Formats: sequence, C-alpha cells, structure tokens
Amino acid sequence: MSTLYVGLDLAWGERNPTGVAVLDERGRILHLSTVRTDDEIVAALSPYADGPVVAGIDAPLVVTNETGSRPAERALSRDYRRFEAGTHPSNTGKPEFRDGTRGARVAALLGLELHATALEVYPHAATVALFELPKTLKYKAKPGRDLASLRSELLRLIELTETVVEPDDTWRALRASVEAATRKSELRVAEDQVDAVVCAYVALLAHTRPDAVTTYGDLETGQIVTPVLRTQRPPEDPLRAAVRAYAERHPALVAAAARAERQLGTILDEAGINYLAISARAKAVASFADKATRTDETGALLYPDPLRDIGDQVGVRVITYVRSDVEAVAGLLAAQSRVLDDRDLGEVTASEGRFGYASRHLQVALPVEDAGGAGGAEDEQVVQVQLRTVLQHAWAEFEHDIRYKGSVPAEHASEFDRRFTLAAGLLELADREFSAVRDRLRGAPVPERADDDPRIAPRELAAFLAGQYDDAGWSRTDHYLWVSGLLLELGITTLQELSETLRDADEDAIAERMDYRYPPGAVRRLDDALLFVFGERYLALHGNAHRRDLLETRWERLRTAAP
Repeated sequence: MSTLYVGLDLAWGERNPTGVAVLDERGRILHLSTVRTDDEIVAALSPYADGPVVAGIDAPLVVTNETGSRPAERALSRDYRRFEAGTHPSNTGKPEFRDGTRGARVAALLGLELHATALEVYPHAATVALFELPKTLKYKAKPGRDLASLRSELLRLIELTETVVEPDDTWRALRASVEAATRKSELRVAEDQVDAVVCAYVALLAHTRPDAVTTYGDLETGQIVTPVLRTQRPPEDPLRAAVRAYAERHPALVAAAARAERQLGTILDEAGINYLAISARAKAVASFADKATRTDETGALLYPDPLRDIGDQVGVRVITYVRSDVEAVAGLLAAQSRVLDDRDLGEVTASEGRFGYASRHLQVALPVEDAGGAGGAEDEQVVQVQLRTVLQHAWAEFEHDIRYKGSVPAEHASEFDRRFTLAAGLLELADREFSAVRDRLRGAPVPERADDDPRIAPRELAAFLAGQYDDAGWSRTDHYLWVSGLLLELGITTLQELSETLRDADEDAIAERMDYRYPPGAVRRLDDALLFVFGERYLALHGNAHRRDLLETRWERLRTAAP
C-alpha cells in the first residue's frame, strides 16, 4: 500500500486555525483544509488513516529544556539566520510546553511515532532551502506589512510550491481566494493551508529521499527536519532548476499576458476587424512543469531546454466568427509584429486526409510598451497567438475536455474518435456556410438605441454603411454604437447629414494613403473618412481621447490628400 504524506501547520492552541494537507507519493494534493481542535484534525485525516502515513508537523514535538532554545533550534538558526529564517525558542518555561507538546499529543492521536513517522518541520527554513530564496518570503501579517505586499508574497509562495506538488481543484480555489482577497484575515486562512502543503512535501522528501534533508538536534531533546541547503547539496537537476526559474519569472509573465491582450485588442480594433473574443494567459507553473518532463517514443525530452523551447509561456487566443477573419488577423499581425513561426494546424490535419483539430498558431514578438530600449530583442515579448473561428474553438475545447481532462474507457476510444471526426467534418462545412453568408451580407445585428437617444440608431447606421461601403467587412457590433457617439459630437444626427458629409471624403485618396493590407470593417472606413473630412476637429473629440496617438499617426498619412 502506498504511503501518504500529511502536513500540519499546527497552531499553539485549539482556538486558532491549523492547516491540514495530504499528498500522495507523486506529490499530488489529495486533501487541503483548515481545522481547529485535535478532534477535528483526526476527523479530517481519518479517510487517509488506513495505510502507512508520514507526517510533517510545524510545531515542537519534544521540549525538555527549562529555558532558552533547544539544541535543534540553535543549530538550525546558525544555518538559516542569514536568511531571516531562525527559529523561536521553545522551552518548558512557556505555558504551552509545560505539560508536554500539542504536536506530540496530535501525533499520538494519529498513531504516529515521534521522529519516525511524525517529523517536526519548519516551513520558513524549508522554503528557503527548497526554492533557494535569498530571504524568507514575508507573507505573515506583521506591523508595517500591507495587504498588497502580503498577497504578493503569498502568491509567490503558491507559485513556487506548484513546482514541487501537483495542485488539485481545492488548491486552485485557494489560489483564487488569495488573488481576490480584500482583507488580511482571508490571507491568514490561506497561508495556513499553503504551509501545510510545504510540511507534507518535506515529509515526502524525508521519506523518499533521505539524502535530500538535514536533521538538526537529537531524539532526546527534539529534532527538526528540513531540506538540504544549496551549499550542502549536489548540483540541482536541470529540469527542476528550469521549473524553479519559471516560477520566479511567472509574475512578470502574468503582466506580459495582460499587456499582450491589450495590445492585440488595440491592433484589431484599430484595424476594424470583427472578432468574438480575445483572451490571454501566462502558462501555469504546474502546467510548465508537466510539459517540461514530456518525452518522445525514445524517451528523449521533447523540450531539452524548457525555458527556451516551450513557446506558449505567454499565450493569446483570438476567436473570430469566420475563417476569412482568421486570415485577416494573421495578416495584420505579420504587418505589425515580427512573426517567428506560423503554422496552420487545420491545413496539417487536412493534408493527412483527416478532419480534426483546426487552429492557426503564430509565434510573434510583440514590442514591449514603454520598454525604452533600442529596439532589440530585449524590447520584445514572445507570444503564442492562437487564431480560431468560434466553431473551431467549440470543437477544440470540448475535445480537450473529454480526452485530456476526462477519462475515456478503452472500449469506447474508437467510437469517440469516429464521433469527434464526424463533428469536425460537420463544423468545417458549417464554417464554409457561415463564410458564404457573410460574403453575401454586409452589416451586422447591432444594439438598439433608446427612443430619446439623439444619436443615429446603430441598426440604421449599419444598414447605411453596408450600402456606402459595399465591399467592407463586418465591424464589431459595439463599434456601431460607439461611432454614432462620435457623429453626435460632430453634430451629425441624421443619415442625410452623414451622407452629405461623406461627399467631401475622397475614398480613392483615403485608400491610397492608408494602403490597407487587410479588409477594413465598415466602421473603420467611416472612421478614416471622418478623419479625412474634419482633421484636427475630429482628433479633439472627447470620444477619441483614448486613441489620439493612433489617430494622429493616421492623420499624418491622410493630411496631404485632405481638402
């Protein structure tokens, strides 16, 4: 029977919360909770008590000295004080140790043997050693530490811990609660559980790799078990070093993902390309760790240098309505960024005579906003951009959910393959039909305006622009409402007034100056025409304040042809 590893971030008394965690031999989180009393600890762990258990307990187990610190505490502090991870003194002069220790009592209730299956551990020292920290992370609430700094440090500990354990849904929910915390007390509940996972991992390490831990003290006066410091250990495994390095850079990648989402949204909106959604994410640490260990059929690593070879560390997904918009977005990215790689996986699937996964993956180097550099690689962020139609996205998400997150019985595998192939073929036909409909229609369903709204109704504006620019592509539905607001600022409240205004717009000159490399939507065509006619007045509109720099660049191209 497999051994399970328990972690207890044990409070001094039964009124305060105690974090409880259970890991299996692979480091997968099986249980995570917060309890208070000894009986609640026993109840929480009872489902895991049938087989062998080793527990890491963050609390003194043996205290015999009347004053000062125990030998184990003095020895550990000598090694860890420079990391601000020294221990607090434990002695029988303190009320909590006068009649024995709570740690020993809980170990007895769980049927564990002190220093054998019940190990005293110390998370602060453990994290310094495990993750090679220069100082302890400051996630404990103390005077002078505000909510933002505490949350940031706890999130970093969570990310680092994900490099050595495999999260479950409870852990992911815990992380989400930390990200959304608005009070320090909410962080306190989470920190106890994170510490408990660290305690459990130290127990796993001590049991499966005894050479990877150091034991301070002795059986008579108490022992503390902690991972070996780097100065005391052999060279680190390259894969583990890569995962640790990725965890350290993860906060920066989260910021880069948000920045990339904004950039691509601005690029597509400025181009007037219609799309359903844009989303971005930084690859989770646990997902990076899993991908870094993948091998081919010969056992060779697929990503020998994970930090360089794994290309989707920052990913952006753009969902369009029809396939021609996928091509338009790809062309736009090629025009406004450095494309390092471009693979149409739908074409790959089709070339093999199959129906299945269809998505276009581009590896692009986006310029970093406000980098302030000289335009080199250090001023760029490499991003994997996935382009799909909404139907391609539906198939890919459902197929991934069933095949990779679910469990397909072996006897149904061939049937499921057939059904997924059939669905892919039908959706490809549907994509073609949607494209045909789009080619026949110009304009789009748009939101209605209120009866007392002085703006041109978006639906009426869409119909007008479909006739005015019969070769234009669809625009996003919300853009019709937005541009009607700009027209109102210009004093244009009827379609007749708009028609008269556009007579002054030289469409041939505008097209020549703008040199469109993609099919602009109807709203973008109108936007350029209004800029052509009104110039500086259009730039100064309140509704254009957020994009004045972009409009000024366009105006420079248009002004030589403007009246």
